[in-house]
Amino acid sequence: DEGILAQLNYDLTGLARVKEGRKPEPTASVIDTQSVKTSTNVPLNSQGTDAGKKIVGRKRGIITDTLGLLLAVTVTAASLSENAVGIQLLDQVKKTYPTISKSWVDTGFKNAVVEHGAQLGIDVEVVNRNPEIRGFHVVKRRWVVERSIGWIMMHRRLARDYETL
Repeated sequence: DEGILAQLNYDLTGLARVKEGRKPEPTASVIDTQSVKTSTNVPLNSQGTDAGKKIVGRKRGIITDTLGLLLAVTVTAASLSENAVGIQLLDQVKKTYPTISKSWVDTGFKNAVVEHGAQLGIDVEVVNRNPEIRGFHVVKRRWVVERSIGWIMMHRRLARDYETL
C-alpha cells in the first residue's frame, strides 16, 4: 500500500540500466500483450474471451525498456482490446518514467494507441512483420518484449492464470 515494492522495482531497474552502460531513466519502450488461459477457480466476471486467439482468460499487457526490463504491467479480461490495454500501459509508464519519448508496438495496436501516445508526448511506432518471411523471425525492436514474455512463460505458475482476484 505504501508503494515500497514499486519504488524498489524502479530503483533496481535504474541500477540494472546503469550496469549495462545506459542512463538510469529509459527513453524508449516496447509494448505487447499476451492472452493467458485461466484455471477453473477464477470467477467469470474477471475473465473474458480473446476473439482473435480464441482464448478464455485474462490478458497481460507489459511495457519494457529496450533491455527487456519491465516498466509497467496490467492484467485485464482477455476480451479487452489491445488498444485499451496499450492506453493503460502508456498512462502508467508516463507517470512513472516521464522520460519515455518513443515506443514500439505490433500491428494489433491501432490508431487509438498512437494518438494517445502523441497526447502524452510519446512517439508510438507500429512495427510490421516482413510478409515475405513465413513462420518465426526476429522483428526489429519487438524481439525484446517477446523475449520478456518468454521468460515469464518459463515459470509454471505463470503459464496459466490461477489467481481468483
